[in-house]
Amino acid sequence: MNYNLLQQIGLGNLDLTYLFIASYVLVLILIIITIVQTVKINKLSKRYKKFMSGKNAKSLEQDIEGIYEDNKFIKTSTEKNHKDIQSLYRKFESAFQKVGIVKYDAYNQMGGQLSFSLALLDENDNGFVLNSVHGAEGCYTYTKEIKNGMCEISLGDEEKRALDIAMDMIIEE
Repeated sequence: MNYNLLQQIGLGNLDLTYLFIASYVLVLILIIITIVQTVKINKLSKRYKKFMSGKNAKSLEQDIEGIYEDNKFIKTSTEKNHKDIQSLYRKFESAFQKVGIVKYDAYNQMGGQLSFSLALLDENDNGFVLNSVHGAEGCYTYTKEIKNGMCEISLGDEEKRALDIAMDMIIEE
C-alpha cells in the first residue's frame, strides 16, 4: 500500500501496523490516565459534599468569619494575659517573699521565749529585720533596714540568724 500522505511527511516506507500499534498504546495510556483522574475527582467530590453537607455558601462564610473572630479574641486575650502577668511579676518583685523568724529569751529571766527577730525580704533581698525584746520591765521593738541582703547597722546574733533564714542561707532548726 502506498499512501500519498505518509510519503509527503517522510514516512512512506513505514508499515501501517506500527502506526496502529503506537496509536493503540497511546489510546490505552489515555484511558488509564482518564480512569485515574476520574477516581481522584470522585474522591474529591465526596470530600467536597461531606464538607458542604447541610451548609450553603452563606452559612459556611459565617462559620469561617466566626472562627476568625474567635482567633482574634484568643490572640487579644493572650496578649492581655501576658501584660497582666508581667505587671503582677513587677508588683510581686517588691512584695515580701522571704521570711525568717527566730524566737529567743532575751534576758534568760522569763520562760517561753517571748522575744523574737523577724526578717522580711523581697525578691532582691531588700526589706527589714524587726526585733522585739521582751523583758520584765516591758517590751521594746525596733527595726533595721536591709538592702541587698546587707545591713548598715550591726546585727545581733538572733537578727543575723533570722536574716540568714530568710535568705535561705541556713535551715531553721
